[in-house]
Amino acid sequence: MEKSLTVQNVHYFDRISKIPEEVWKDLDCSENLYFSPDYLTALENNNSQLDFFYVVIKNEQQKAIAFASVQMIDFYIDSLQNEDQSLLNRIACIGRQLKILPKEKPLKILNCGNTFVSGEHGIFIKSDQNKRSVLRLLAKAILQYTQQQYQSPIDIFIMKDFLEESLPISNELISLGYYAFNVEPNMKLTLNPEWNSFDDYLISLKTKFRVKAKKALQRSDELKVQNITQENMDEQLVPMTHLYHKVASKAYFNLGDFNLKTYKELKASLNDSYILKSYWLNDKMVGFLSGMINGATLDAHFVGIDYSSNKQFAIYQRMLYDYIQVAIDQKLSVINFARTASEIKSSVGAVPEHLTIYIRHKKTITNKFLKLFLLRIQPTEFNQKFPFKQESNRL
Repeated sequence: MEKSLTVQNVHYFDRISKIPEEVWKDLDCSENLYFSPDYLTALENNNSQLDFFYVVIKNEQQKAIAFASVQMIDFYIDSLQNEDQSLLNRIACIGRQLKILPKEKPLKILNCGNTFVSGEHGIFIKSDQNKRSVLRLLAKAILQYTQQQYQSPIDIFIMKDFLEESLPISNELISLGYYAFNVEPNMKLTLNPEWNSFDDYLISLKTKFRVKAKKALQRSDELKVQNITQENMDEQLVPMTHLYHKVASKAYFNLGDFNLKTYKELKASLNDSYILKSYWLNDKMVGFLSGMINGATLDAHFVGIDYSSNKQFAIYQRMLYDYIQVAIDQKLSVINFARTASEIKSSVGAVPEHLTIYIRHKKTITNKFLKLFLLRIQPTEFNQKFPFKQESNRL
């Protein structure tokens, strides 16, 4: 059942299937797959650990002009390991010291954005709108909805991820008590349109990096690469999930576990736009990659790696080169390699694209402590590599 505020142009939905077709027609946003009903439904259907809801803003003519995807996350602080240096663990540790985060119950987090993917994939506002005003209305609407619908209050509100060019708009959130901070950047490779094959990419590299690439390809030559399809996916999901957890446990900013069964629905609805490959050594899976072709962009999603075999067989490097191979074959313009492992991604040509997250605590006094803490958080520094011969081959 649609739930609405007293403000007539704000509407809430607790399922994608309940959003009327005319809303999607008004928004005209589905060409961006992150805002397509098929993609959002796949996330919703397979990740019951999250509580989803959606906000639609309409204008005076009752035409939809904005959309936001929101997830409620129960984050269990006691599940964190002492050596875990993730952002949420650091927030949890200082919260315990200040006695503002109880140990006996989960931290309730509201995330407006995409819990599982880096980038501006949570809020869509039509280009002819006053985006600052609409964003402010969305943020207020989200707060009011949670006050009406959830018995236990939200501990932390997060609005993620905003590109640098969006900051004049997204900084409107600061006036609502949010604090801005940067996490690890998205690593982005712009492809040279003259690359018609992977060999063209290799030729564009400086000698040092071309030698490194060829050595990695030689070391990974023993790996068998298999395309994952709807037909063979069921038998691969168990080892894929095991390998995914090995990587996810090392993530700096990880809001929650992703249910890999989502891949089956994504593959069914998005077909060749969703990329899945597994890597095998003899009869053992030692890695997998996933990604989505969204317009002219290939977005790298989750990977799984057997770290015990990674160095010897260059599994992760091979995955990065395979992403590049796919993008060249598909005549794409950009690869978003996402966060983490920034240095090795820069060695294949990616450069950092900074993303800003906004965060606030429910209590005003606690929020001031949170601000002081966030000021001390800086993304992990890395040694940026510049592998291309020509400056024009990179951003």
